[in-house]
Amino acid sequence: MDTLINVVLPISLAIIMLSLGIGLTVADFRRVATRPRGFAVGAACQLVLLPVAAYAVVRAFGLGPELAVGVMLIALCPGGVTSNMLSRLARGDVALSVSLTAVISLVSVLTVPILAAWAVVHFMGDAAPAVNVTALGIAMFVITALPVALGVLIRHFAPGFANRAEPVLTRVATVLFVVIVLAALAGNWSLFVDNLPRLGPALMTLNVVLMLAGLGIAAALGLGRQAARTVSIETGVQNATLGITLAALISGQSEGFSTMALPAAVYGITMYLVALPFVAWFRRG
Repeated sequence: MDTLINVVLPISLAIIMLSLGIGLTVADFRRVATRPRGFAVGAACQLVLLPVAAYAVVRAFGLGPELAVGVMLIALCPGGVTSNMLSRLARGDVALSVSLTAVISLVSVLTVPILAAWAVVHFMGDAAPAVNVTALGIAMFVITALPVALGVLIRHFAPGFANRAEPVLTRVATVLFVVIVLAALAGNWSLFVDNLPRLGPALMTLNVVLMLAGLGIAAALGLGRQAARTVSIETGVQNATLGITLAALISGQSEGFSTMALPAAVYGITMYLVALPFVAWFRRG
């Protein structure tokens, strides 16, 4: 299990982020300047609304300190390949989805370490593990931003290879995601069973609230139907694998997954239970 946490988990996340990056082009980043309103709304929902809503849900459901930190870690994570895929299925604005995922993934290298350190101290108090913000930021850069940047460079300089590699990497990333979630649940099985009656509804409530809020805010601010669908999905669907990885980095626990990782593992399942009905609804609209 320690090999899974210390070696396989970071490498898996790096591969997942590489699969994201290899599907991006430089134009995906430039699009932020040409379509600022949609991006600004989506970014504000992810960077501000998401953690505020997560904090409210944690308090409302009375989750314990480590589980509360785990939920907050999910809220701090950017979207990922999954949100792009769901946006495409929902007939949303895929270009906006990709731009949001790309830029927020890079910005998270700066925001996540600081906010994660705050969450750990706030919820765990004297029992909080020491969090080195600089070290966490470097780790975030190495396993998220660097693979994304490498993928973009591969797409730019070797588009033919990128086209061949993208579907393979996407399939590998999907398998790795499933393996990581199942391993995290298996490693905390008794804790999972004990907390599921409260943790499951809390995470599903968070998903529903965020997707509805993202949709409502986007519509109220005059974004079109496609863009509003995408903002909803990008606000409600986060990178569960990154949440599990952050929990491992922060807890420093090498023998089995920590309690902090449990919310992200459960979320890796519940987000589909919530998001797919929304996708079906969007497709009918």
